[in-house]
Amino acid sequence: MKTKLSSEYKNSIAQNLREVRERMAEANGMGQDVTLLLATKTVPAEAINYATQELGVTHIGENRVQELLSKYDELEKENVNIHFIGSLQTNKVKYIIDKVCMIHSVDSVKLAAEIDRQAKKHGKIMDILVEINIGEEENKGGIAPSELEAFLEELTRFDNIRVRGLMTIAPFWCEKADYQKYFTKTYQFFIDILPKKIHNIYKPVLSMGMSDSFDTAIECGSTLVRLGTVVFGHRQYK
Repeated sequence: MKTKLSSEYKNSIAQNLREVRERMAEANGMGQDVTLLLATKTVPAEAINYATQELGVTHIGENRVQELLSKYDELEKENVNIHFIGSLQTNKVKYIIDKVCMIHSVDSVKLAAEIDRQAKKHGKIMDILVEINIGEEENKGGIAPSELEAFLEELTRFDNIRVRGLMTIAPFWCEKADYQKYFTKTYQFFIDILPKKIHNIYKPVLSMGMSDSFDTAIECGSTLVRLGTVVFGHRQYK
C-alpha cells in the first residue's frame, strides 16, 4: 500500500537535509569528498523517492534483505545507488547481489566467498567494505582490529569482489570524546593498513558516522556517513 506523504513531512525532510548538509560542510575541515547516504530502514518508498528525486540524494542504504526486496520495485532507481548496510547472512546474498552497488558489512571469509560466488554468476564485481569492530565489543559484527591485516590479505584471492574500504559502527554508549577516539583509530587503519593490503583502490571509502555522530566522524576523516533519524525523524522499528 502506497503512503501519501503530507506536506508537513516533506517540508521536514527537506529542512533536515538542508541542515545536515550545512553541518557536513562545517565539519569537513580535512576537505575530503564526503558522501551522504540515507539509511532507509522502515522508511516508506515514497519518502525515499522524494529525497532522491526532488532533494538530490543519490545514495540510500537498507539494513534488512526482506525490507529491501519489499520496497525494491517501488523505488525510483535512476541516478540512485542502493547499498546494503546491515548484517548479511550468507544464504541471503543471492537475493540482493543484483540489486545493490555495495555491501558494507563483510566480516567473514565465508560471507566474502558467497558474495564472490553470486557476483560471478551475474557477471559482475561487487564492491564491498570490510566491517571493523573498532570497540571490540562482544556479540557485535565486524573484524577485530588485530585481525584486519590478515583478513584483507585473505580477500585478495577473490576475483569478483572489490574491497573499497572500511566500515565501522562506534559503541552506542559513546560520548563525543569517545567517538573521536574510535573514529581516529579507524582512520589510522584506513590510511595505514588498507593501502598496504589492497592496492590501486579507486576512491577508497571510509564509512563511519550515523545520526548522532556524523559531525565527529567527518572531522576524523570519514568519507561516507549513514544518516536516518536526523533526516527522516524517529521511526517505529519493528
